[in-house]
Amino acid sequence: MKYSLLLLFFGWVLAACRQSPVGSVLVEDGVSEALAQQRAAQLSDISYKLHFEIPAQKDSNIAAQAVVRFSRVASKADLQLDFRENAERLKKLRVNEKEVPIRFEKEHLLISANDLKTGVNAIEVDFLAGNSSLNRSEDFLYTLLVPDRARTVFPCFDQPDLKARFELSLTVPAHWNAMGNAPLRDSTRSDGQKTYNFRLSDLIPTYLFSFVAGEFFSWTRQINGREMTLLHRETDTTKLSLSLDPIFNTHAEALAFLEDYTQIKYPFQKFDFAAIPDFQYGGMEHVGAIQYKSASLFLDKGATKDQKLSRAKLLAHETAHMWFGDLVTMRWFNDVWMKEVFANFMADKITETTEANSNYELEFLVSHVPAAYEVDRTEGPNPIRQSLENLNQAGSMYGPIIYHKAPIMMRQLERLIGKDNLRDGLREYLKKYAFGNATWPDLIAILDARTPLDLAAWNHVWVNETGRPMIDFSLKKENGKIAELKLTQQAEDGSTRLWPQSVEVALVYPDRVEEIAVGMNAVSVAVPEAAGKPAPTFVLVNSSGQGYGLFSVDPAMLPNLATLPNALMRASAYISLYENMLSQKMVKPEDLLTNYIPLLIAEKEELNIRLLTGQLSSIFWQFIPSGQRPALATKLEVETRKAMQVQENPNIKKLLFKFYQSVTLSKVTQDELYTIWKTQKAPNGITLTEDDYTALALALAVRDYPEKALLEQQVERIKNPDRQKRLRFMIPALASDGEVRDAFFASLADDKNREREAWVSAALGYLHHPLRAERSVKYLPKSLELLEEIQKTGDIFFPQAWLNSTLGSYQTTEAVQVVRTFLAERSAYNPRLKGKLLQSADGLFRAELILKASKAD
Repeated sequence: MKYSLLLLFFGWVLAACRQSPVGSVLVEDGVSEALAQQRAAQLSDISYKLHFEIPAQKDSNIAAQAVVRFSRVASKADLQLDFRENAERLKKLRVNEKEVPIRFEKEHLLISANDLKTGVNAIEVDFLAGNSSLNRSEDFLYTLLVPDRARTVFPCFDQPDLKARFELSLTVPAHWNAMGNAPLRDSTRSDGQKTYNFRLSDLIPTYLFSFVAGEFFSWTRQINGREMTLLHRETDTTKLSLSLDPIFNTHAEALAFLEDYTQIKYPFQKFDFAAIPDFQYGGMEHVGAIQYKSASLFLDKGATKDQKLSRAKLLAHETAHMWFGDLVTMRWFNDVWMKEVFANFMADKITETTEANSNYELEFLVSHVPAAYEVDRTEGPNPIRQSLENLNQAGSMYGPIIYHKAPIMMRQLERLIGKDNLRDGLREYLKKYAFGNATWPDLIAILDARTPLDLAAWNHVWVNETGRPMIDFSLKKENGKIAELKLTQQAEDGSTRLWPQSVEVALVYPDRVEEIAVGMNAVSVAVPEAAGKPAPTFVLVNSSGQGYGLFSVDPAMLPNLATLPNALMRASAYISLYENMLSQKMVKPEDLLTNYIPLLIAEKEELNIRLLTGQLSSIFWQFIPSGQRPALATKLEVETRKAMQVQENPNIKKLLFKFYQSVTLSKVTQDELYTIWKTQKAPNGITLTEDDYTALALALAVRDYPEKALLEQQVERIKNPDRQKRLRFMIPALASDGEVRDAFFASLADDKNREREAWVSAALGYLHHPLRAERSVKYLPKSLELLEEIQKTGDIFFPQAWLNSTLGSYQTTEAVQVVRTFLAERSAYNPRLKGKLLQSADGLFRAELILKASKAD
């Protein structure tokens, strides 16, 4: 007993040492949690005064100066300032007005404790700015510093709980525009240059520091007393005329909604935004200078309802971040999901109230549930809340679970405790931690006080664990009536975990549908409300689409899908059928495809057509043997052409046309598509734009359509120079000559050729297209070998995008063996990257099993 107590005592001591915020912390690459805790305990009142001299030439160095001021408690430990660059870029260092030697080690500028004092300190650094996160083009650049990339540009304390104020000045070519986090104070011109001096910013974390500079057009409007400025490079006047009103108005509506919901006025000095060509994300919530992907904002006359809804949700999402993430920030990036879940959760609420004719429930289901399943069903799932020892791994935490499962979880939480309780709890949370930092347990504590329910147990399985439940139903009938209806639940991995949630069960009759709510709070739950009712034609579990899991399907449902009168129920049925097909339960790919084809005419909801055509395309390319595709393609071409003629909604017609061009294999149809491209005369009732004709040219090129210089001709048709550059980059990936494609792939080993990540991802999708898979499979080993470097050099979504574009269409045992061998030979491989790889390979693994089962039949 004494020995055990002694071990326990030393364990306490060691734990205290690991967690202590005082004393020296090991110097190591990245920003460790120990370093972050130490600095958070020692430092306060931080500000940065930054100046960057940006030359017109992209390859020239950017000279910069930084003055970092802060208060520090008494400490004998040296101070670590983060700078993930070469030591040679550090030119001069002054600490408290005294020049000192530069000490640089493992991505840190080390400041001796002897040169620091208790109270206010100032560190002045002359340096050359790092380029890796400046996203420099010939005529513009922009910063993108989430999660830990501020330290790649300038020396700083790069952690989310050391918020600071920034005073920025930029010297740029005289004809450039510029935007920063804070309002412009003044500007001066001299010798062909212009210097923009910005005011002191609001209190923000380093990952939200940002500026945009370059040849941008500027557009300013005032709505509801608030001035908003947009920087952009769009040259299509039609897109501009159709898009500017929605862009400004949607932002204004989102701001008004959030001020009412949170009862907190917009908390920052200004609200501006910039549209960036081929931006890495849909958007990024920089305070005062939100950045968006240009193509997501500027839509043309051919835009579908889905595209408009997606834009509205994107604008609402980034606006919601001003409160959720920017005003109140996670303390450490293990809670990065918090800012994303609330931004998505609020965006859904905003679009429900602001978008005319939107189907909120259907949009939520189609947007979130399939994407969440794409991770949770795999061999490499991750929980919503993950552990994080070092910020240099934070980028790998992003993905569909954060953006899609977390909003589903929030909906279940809202149903559990009530809308008013959740809203009031969020108001308290935002006011309590305004301009500060908080954790998920901080919020749970606030919400827990508002409900008698055990939120801790609920939180554990939904937030801290991976996977999804399998929910089955059993229906007993006697004399044409329901004797018993029961739902059972077990984890998909076979464990005994329980996901408390509410689901709805629909009893579908020839003339009506009766829906029953069921609380799934036990392994087995009887549904007494169903007893005695007439036996239905079929049962649909999760008819509201608000449940989460692999829901068993009634065999009688498949041939009767069109009888479901509610679009939401049909979407839920489509998703459950597809998931059961992937799990080889009840449904085979060919059966699903056969029953889906008539729905291309019968289905009248645009969002459901998007869902159906996406599933059909996936089945066609990945889950049907390649030898069966030509005959099947002919059938799909005929039936899709017929559907385009019968459907009246122009948006549905356009979605069907996109599907038509994606699955076509016959020469007759390819000739038809070529004629459409050549003459630029769209099929009746369909509006095609420049972007659509580019996509059509790419679809023909990957099929080796015999038109000389097809893509080069399309380049000449494109008016916008940024879109021209994108297509020129992609052309070698689609070349008929295999050696040209080989050279393109080899070039991607150089990180300079991967700078435009959106271009690379798009090109890889064509390089690995199923029609090229037999030749492209040889690229897989090298593609996987590059993954660790891609994580280091690329932005947060690029590793997953690289993997999805690479592995997304393969179905062969050869490709499976490449992935399995790669992992088997690397037992100590980065677990987060391993998870990403297993997620992206899930379709490949399932395709191999499904095709083997098909052969056995």
